[in-house]
Amino acid sequence: MPANDQYILAIDLGTSGPKVALFSVNGDMVGSEFEETRLSLPPGGGAEQSTDDWWEAIDTAVKRLLGRNLIPAGEIVGIACTSQWSGTVPVDAQGCALMNAIIWMDSRGAAQISRILGGPLKVQGYALGKLIKWINLTGGIPGNAGKDPIAHILYLKHTHPEIYQQTYKFLEPVDYLGCRLTGEIAASFESITVHWLTDNRDINNVRYDTGLVRLSTIDPAKLPDLKPANSILGILQADVAREWGLREDVKVVIGSPDIHSAAVGSGAVRDFESHLYIGTSSWLTCHVPFKKTDLLHNMAALPSGIPGRYLLTNEQECAGVCLQYLRDNIVFHQDGLPTGEKPKNAYQLFDQTAERVPAGSDKLIFTPWLYGERTPIDDHTVRGGFFNQSLKTTRDHMVRSVFEGVAYNSRWLLKYVEQFIKRRVDAINMVGGGAKSNIWCQIHADILDRPIRQVRDPIEVNVRGAALLASAALGYLHYDEIGSHVPIANTYLPNPDHRKIYDELFDEFTAIYENNRKTYARLNRTH
Repeated sequence: MPANDQYILAIDLGTSGPKVALFSVNGDMVGSEFEETRLSLPPGGGAEQSTDDWWEAIDTAVKRLLGRNLIPAGEIVGIACTSQWSGTVPVDAQGCALMNAIIWMDSRGAAQISRILGGPLKVQGYALGKLIKWINLTGGIPGNAGKDPIAHILYLKHTHPEIYQQTYKFLEPVDYLGCRLTGEIAASFESITVHWLTDNRDINNVRYDTGLVRLSTIDPAKLPDLKPANSILGILQADVAREWGLREDVKVVIGSPDIHSAAVGSGAVRDFESHLYIGTSSWLTCHVPFKKTDLLHNMAALPSGIPGRYLLTNEQECAGVCLQYLRDNIVFHQDGLPTGEKPKNAYQLFDQTAERVPAGSDKLIFTPWLYGERTPIDDHTVRGGFFNQSLKTTRDHMVRSVFEGVAYNSRWLLKYVEQFIKRRVDAINMVGGGAKSNIWCQIHADILDRPIRQVRDPIEVNVRGAALLASAALGYLHYDEIGSHVPIANTYLPNPDHRKIYDELFDEFTAIYENNRKTYARLNRTH
């Protein structure tokens, strides 16, 4: 059977819901579907989602996609998953979830991180000896904000001991999906990384470090077995295959977190080629040929979804979700004030609105820290807002300033990415839902002062990356070919007329944080 007649079913479990798509093994997308899921925010910094909602949404989207009869179901040879990263699903020995998933936004374990990493001679809240040991082995260290899985697990251990005791294994969301598909309980070299319990110095032999596990106070028996990046996890479970009408020999590739799959789906796969992802959250990253850490700005080169490679990883908490917040809580909020029904094309209306406002939004600045921040500063108490409003400020100004505020944050991160890789980034591939907006691509080009390459079908970047990785794992593509299978739709060049105003406002953007961080800490500290 020719390779063109074989396909990958790719599943991307994002925070807003799963997207499923069909790709040829050469990376051509045939079709996709999306199903929304809910987010719960318990008090005290919690962030959870129902695993039943996840699976129901995936099942619904897959059946709707396959029901379109775009290809014969018998030509699907592999399934690939990618997912939101830095989450925790406690499962029993049968792989059944024992509670809601704790996701990447959850900071309830911050106090437990302080307990295990504190001590004399502190540096940024960490005991110096522990800091050196952790970074040397893993490339990073559990964040003070308490948003890593190690913090989630310790939160459960101390606050919900009955769940902790019942847990057979703690899984990342992507590895939970792999378990639902195959019945196999395992984690990949890259998905396990932000547990900060693995020795990553040998990229081809990542393993748990017994000393770090002991320091963590986590029972090592509750940690999943590890498999290499992009290896074959197993065969699709027979009941799932029957339910979806697929062959029973379909192979499931071990999943990668969204950051890793987006790096591949962006086409920027060679060392130092950079991509900017604008989705619910955001990141600016690239593959690198070395292991390195920048603790001050919460960045590290960690195991990649491409076997034998490292990926510069970082994450900004709120990007596209800022526009969603603007849409749902300010412009079209359903309360006693009549604003009309929320239109389905709200984001397109925002694009048109932003184009009417001059660059710089008449010096209105929006800070996008609506749920704390990870990079380039790790601060869970910082919050967003509109600064420098006047009686002349209109809703139009507010819309454009949200676009610009996210881009200012990207520029803030770019500064430290370039320091990390010790070279200038020449151009950036832009992907994610935010890259669908032409005006947002241009604003990023202007504020970052770099050409922005808008990847075609940018919202499919995670499923595309997962499919391309699976195609390589199954032997249909070589990893160094992947970039040629990702098309660029448009390239946006910086507008020199906007350089002065954006340089001025970027300086003020960073000053807003420095001048107000103590106030944020006082207002938002948890007791």
